Amino acid sequence: MKNLVGLLILVCLLTANASAQEGWFYQNPFPQGHTLNDIFVFDQNTAVAVGDFGTVLKTVDGGLNWTIQHEVRGTSYGLFSVHFTNANTGWLVGGGGTILKTTDGGTDWFLQSSGTSNYLASVYFIDASTGWAVGGDYQKRERIILKTTNGGDNWIIQYKDNSLPLKCIYFTDNNTGWTVGREGTILKTTDGGANWFPQTSGYSYSLESVYFTDDSTG
Repeated sequence: MKNLVGLLILVCLLTANASAQEGWFYQNPFPQGHTLNDIFVFDQNTAVAVGDFGTVLKTVDGGLNWTIQHEVRGTSYGLFSVHFTNANTGWLVGGGGTILKTTDGGTDWFLQSSGTSNYLASVYFIDASTGWAVGGDYQKRERIILKTTNGGDNWIIQYKDNSLPLKCIYFTDNNTGWTVGREGTILKTTDGGANWFPQTSGYSYSLESVYFTDDSTG
């Protein structure tokens, strides 16, 4: 009799719980299941991550809890890179030439016009005004470098050629930067991206990331 009463109580609890949670929700993986491609960490508590299907996640408690947005501003493209210049102002880039900007720490995002349909793999800003984005099109064998000097209100194509896409970009100041990509590609600029020249990596596979501690060491 006790077992029967216990079973009835368990069924009632499960039924009540199912009724309280409508639709489908992630149990595993948690808190969501789309692939994540990049993360920007502000401090030990705050970070923003981005991923496929326009996914943006933010934590303010060291990852214990995350706010989740899918298909941000209606985009279903993958988002591949995120960069902030302060606690409020940041940019995302992704498929289809997508560029999104926030001025409130990632609560709201708005679209910026990139002027390209190529996917954008990386974005980097040296300050709140000046930034670059890189990417390309694997099928068309195109690679592209974009630049803005007004916080992304306008983007110009600085560099474009018929080669495999670029994957990451990094600047140490307004003039000096590097971008890397497929087939061991490394390009360097010393004039803010007006001109780029190749460096020999000695590597034939894809270079996915680049980072420098100063103008000499990276």
